[in-house]
This record gives sequence, structure tokens and C-alpha cells, in this order.
Amino acid sequence: MPRQRHYVNFPVSHRKFAAELGIACWSPKSLLLNVRPSFLHLEHFLSSQEPKNPVLRRVRELAQLSKQLQRVHPNVLAKALKHSILYQNQELVVIDKPYGLPVHGGPGIQNCITDVLPILAKMLDGMKAEPLHLCHRLDKETTGVMVLAWDKDTAHRIQCLFKTRQVEKKYWYERTISVGLPVPSEGLVDIPIVEKEVQSHQSHYKMTLAPNYRMSPESGKMVKVRPNRDAQSAVTRYRVLASSPSCSLLELQPITGVKHQLRVHLAYGLGCPILGDHKYAHWNKLAPQKLPENTLKRLGLEQAKVRHLPLHLHAHQLTLPMGTSGDKQLHLVCRPPRFFTNTLKRLKLEIPESPEK
Repeated sequence: MPRQRHYVNFPVSHRKFAAELGIACWSPKSLLLNVRPSFLHLEHFLSSQEPKNPVLRRVRELAQLSKQLQRVHPNVLAKALKHSILYQNQELVVIDKPYGLPVHGGPGIQNCITDVLPILAKMLDGMKAEPLHLCHRLDKETTGVMVLAWDKDTAHRIQCLFKTRQVEKKYWYERTISVGLPVPSEGLVDIPIVEKEVQSHQSHYKMTLAPNYRMSPESGKMVKVRPNRDAQSAVTRYRVLASSPSCSLLELQPITGVKHQLRVHLAYGLGCPILGDHKYAHWNKLAPQKLPENTLKRLGLEQAKVRHLPLHLHAHQLTLPMGTSGDKQLHLVCRPPRFFTNTLKRLKLEIPESPEK
């Protein structure tokens, strides 16, 4: 049976939360949507058993809106991505990727960026337009700058720039620390990464460190070990931008592009996991991140509700070499989503005026 068309007034409060997730602001006017009927029950979804605490209510609504992305009709999702465009020319389209939207499909995923690229291309360049192409990927929970190309040749050229480390990427993320700040406050993490199976009551796979050196128990000195042949070289530059007693705002620059590299280097390399990174909060179990009491107090959260806290990892800045000789640069900057900046305010972390310098 064909889907019915519904005229929907998206409530102002929910548009605000959509913006917090990094989704382009929905039109205040009624939209003609081809949507599943269940999407129309969003108000009921969010109003049932709402917590009285406004912070807990916001966390719950953010989680619910992230789930709603999987129920939105692809045309609506493509329109949202169109409104999130940061830059566009004859070769590239650069979008502000929203939180909770996967780049590729998989089990249980109904909507992803790859699936709506043909629709987005037609919205931008007419019905005869060829689908846009991915130039790189971001994790489902990561927000910020994402580059698309109009043709395969351009996409391949941009992908080569990423592989040869000619693209400068800078991420902002905020994380919690139980014992002070990273030492030193600026440095380079150069530790290979490998995927391993975690043996626990619920077997699963995670990326983890595969160091080339270890501390000798006999001499107390660093000794070289045989490299893991499955490990990939991974290098991350980091710098503290702002700090408070139990948390800090860092600027990260991935020199390489290994899966979950930033999350693994920060959690296992520096012992400073990203706020909201429940996957890498523990090694041997799948459980919500454990936050210090003072951080919970500042966020207005209970530990039992931390599982809904979103990952605070934002692709803030990207610089691409342009032109035939690469002598020109395309500098792209994307503001963090509202939930990110709201957390910064609660944790009393001030964003520097010129963090990209």
C-alpha cells in the first residue's frame, strides 16, 4: 500500500533538539512529508514518562531524536542535508554531518548518508544529476565537516589526499578525566592500532593499542617487541584548549586514518576517554561510561542516565589543497552542535577565540 502524505507542523521544541543533534533547522512552515505514520507520533514518544529534571529530559529527547533519523523518509533526510551544506562548487559539496546518522548501511540501519546521496544530488542539480560520491567517512556519532564529490574522479583525488596525509583535519572533543589533565598538555600519540575480540560474558570486537615497545619488568627499561602484523600505524596530535578540574576541551589532529583512532588513542593511550564514548569507556565489558561525581553534578546527571549521553566528538575544521598544483587551500570550518556547546557551558570550558591557529 502506498504511503500516505501528511502535512506536519514540526514542534518548535523538537526543532531545537534537532538543531542540538547537528541537524539543519527544520522549516517552521508545514512540510509535505512522505513519512511513516510512526514518525507522526514523535510528540507522544517524547512526552510519555518525561523526567522532571530539564537536563535529564534533554538527554532523553536527544536520544529519541537520534532514533527518529532511522524512521524519516529518505526525501526528508536529503532535504535536511541540503540545508546543512557548508560549501558547494562544481566539484564538491561539503555538509555539516548531524549526530546519530551513519554514513554506510548495515544490519538494523534503515537510513544512511550513502542511500540519500542520489536524492540530494537531484535536489541540487536537477532530476538528471548523477549521485554524489563519498570522499571520506565519519563515525555515526561524530558531527561536523564531511566532503562529497560530484564525480568519481574528484572523489578519488580527494581520497588520495586523505591517504597521503595532505588533508589537515582538526577535531574538537570534550572528555572527562578522573585524575587531572593529559600530561603533557600538548603532544603526539604514535601507537599502532589493531582490532581484537574481547572475551567476556558478551563477546564483541574492539579496536585497541598494539604498542611496539613495552616496559621490561627486570630492568624497568623500554624494550622493542615484535610488531603485530595485523596492526595499523596510527598517529594523533593533540592540544589542550581549555580545562577544568575533571575535564578538558582538546583539539585533535589525526595524522593517519585508522578506524576509531581518536577514540582509542584518547581512551587507552592517554587514559582520557571522550565524553559519551561508551564503547571505549571499558575494555572487557559493554557498559555506560563511568563519570566522576563533580562532572555528573555539573552536567546535572545521575550515573544511571549517563548511557544516553552523546559522543562529544566534532569534526571542526578541514583544509584541502586545491588547484592543479595544490598551491591553493580550501579552508572549511563547522561550528559544533548545540548539545556540544551546552555541555561546554555546564562544565565551564571556554572555547578559545582562535582555536584553529
